[in-house]
Amino acid sequence: MHLSILEQPLASAEFIAVDTETNGLGGASCELTELGAVLIGGGELHDRFESLVRTNMPLGRGIQRFTGITQAQIDRAPEPDLVLPQLTAMLSGRVLVAHNAPFDRRVLKQAYERIGLEWPDPPVLCTAALVRRLLPLQRERKLAALADALAVEIGVQHRALPEAETCGRIFCALFTRLCGAAGTVAEAVALLAPARAGAAGGSRARRRRERRYAAGARELPALEFGDLPRDPGVYIFRDDAGKPLYVGKSVSIRSRARAHFAPSVMRAEWTSAAKVVDYVTAGSELGALLLENRLIKELAPPGNVKLRGAARDEFVYIICRLDIAFPILEVTDGPAAGHGVTIGPLRGRAWAGELVEQLESLFGLRVCGRRLPRREVPSVYGQMGRCLSPCLGDLDPNLYRRRLDAALACFRDGGDLLALIDAQMTEASRARQYERAAALLRRRGRVAVILENVEGLLRAAHALPRLVLAPHPLEPRFDGLWLAGGRVLDFGPLPEDSGEVFDRTVRAIARGGRTGETGAHVPPSEVDELRIVTTYLASHPELPQLCLAPAPGAAELEAFLLQAKGSATTSMSPSFVPTGASRRTKARATGPKRGESAALVTVATTRSS
Repeated sequence: MHLSILEQPLASAEFIAVDTETNGLGGASCELTELGAVLIGGGELHDRFESLVRTNMPLGRGIQRFTGITQAQIDRAPEPDLVLPQLTAMLSGRVLVAHNAPFDRRVLKQAYERIGLEWPDPPVLCTAALVRRLLPLQRERKLAALADALAVEIGVQHRALPEAETCGRIFCALFTRLCGAAGTVAEAVALLAPARAGAAGGSRARRRRERRYAAGARELPALEFGDLPRDPGVYIFRDDAGKPLYVGKSVSIRSRARAHFAPSVMRAEWTSAAKVVDYVTAGSELGALLLENRLIKELAPPGNVKLRGAARDEFVYIICRLDIAFPILEVTDGPAAGHGVTIGPLRGRAWAGELVEQLESLFGLRVCGRRLPRREVPSVYGQMGRCLSPCLGDLDPNLYRRRLDAALACFRDGGDLLALIDAQMTEASRARQYERAAALLRRRGRVAVILENVEGLLRAAHALPRLVLAPHPLEPRFDGLWLAGGRVLDFGPLPEDSGEVFDRTVRAIARGGRTGETGAHVPPSEVDELRIVTTYLASHPELPQLCLAPAPGAAELEAFLLQAKGSATTSMSPSFVPTGASRRTKARATGPKRGESAALVTVATTRSS
């Protein structure tokens, strides 16, 4: 702190009311997303400053709904090293005021340390502590409650500048009382300081902090971060022998790689051995996610524990072996070997098993295992009309195969299991079989729940082949991704020459398999990549996409590219304008969760592997 500030008379001092919004995460993962500041002098509000701040990690959907700050706004926001120096200039010779000031101070100090900028360490006054001291009967000390109690105008909640203004008005409302209790800034800081814990308690807290950041106290390795680009991509920390230690990704390689060694971050074990940092740039965040996933699987660095373990997630497949008499549906850990049909991957063995039971009941498929027993009388399922009873030996194999094909057709192009149940329900109603129609209605409700839980990756695996353009966060250029059957057939920086794009599209379509074939599936080794792409595209519906079935001509492809590039050029602005609405999710190797799909559709362009 500067003593000259502390010695100033409180009545003539200037103050900066500050409010911060974050990504909602705790500890070292907490990042500043928005900053608002208001100059206070003479008991009045004067100059204002506000800015969104780009983060290294994508925002969660919950915090986007809570603050109203979308991922698209964060994508276009300036870097912290462009925003924080402006706050430093405002704080020069002034006192920082905030509501719940320890939180805002910690967020700001961590943001400063993350970019290697010295924290100005101004005197701090907390309006919550001010109310506690001067208005002891005011039990509710949240910002909105205080504003209401003091008849202070409230702006938009959970946004930085409006809340900074509300904080400033509360401070002005109590400023006269504060000046009566403290003559100087130093006296005001001492008046509002929290009661200190006893010596023993303080020692224990200090020892806990020392243990927590013991790893951070080690000598920093001599790493050069200044040469790293600000583009999206992947960075690789290596030891002095060149062995990979950790692979990470970010929309800004330089900022994220440097953040691992911020003083406030509890360091991982590998950081002490890091001697070199390499990087591979990408043209988009999605490209960086795919690069990171592939490099982690290829290099298996010891620092990437979570993503390397993601392959153990329990995804299953529904298979139908066609080399046995009267084939059955089974739930297995992997795709069918040999002559068979595979549907998947599906999330959750229990949900997949219940889906198989519903299909068996709807289409009369047998449930008695691969070996067909011989019976004199129908089984219980046969007596209830839920099985065609091939075990009796008098069933036409062609009838059974037609029923089996109808069940598998629910997962082909144009198939829809819910629509099939609706048709049966309508038919039963017309025939005045109302009990059957009511049973089908109950079945439809249950099947809808099952599909909601398993369909995310299933739908992606059976989606039509397409070309997706993932934009660079700042520049009008793209990564191109060619997708078919849930697989990334090709991806990388989109060539400038449309002819080269057309050639790559033709090659991707040729690799995409036979469109419309039953039983498309994604091998277990590629499930994590499917999850990354599916989750990302679900949260970015605005990305330019071109369907590749039927295959587009050169002219159609060129028109698509021109339209996408034109939209990207007009959306880029040299100045920061926090508008627009888009979302970026935490796309990583975890499956889509229930509720992420707005529409429930069993789609099915399929392919064989």
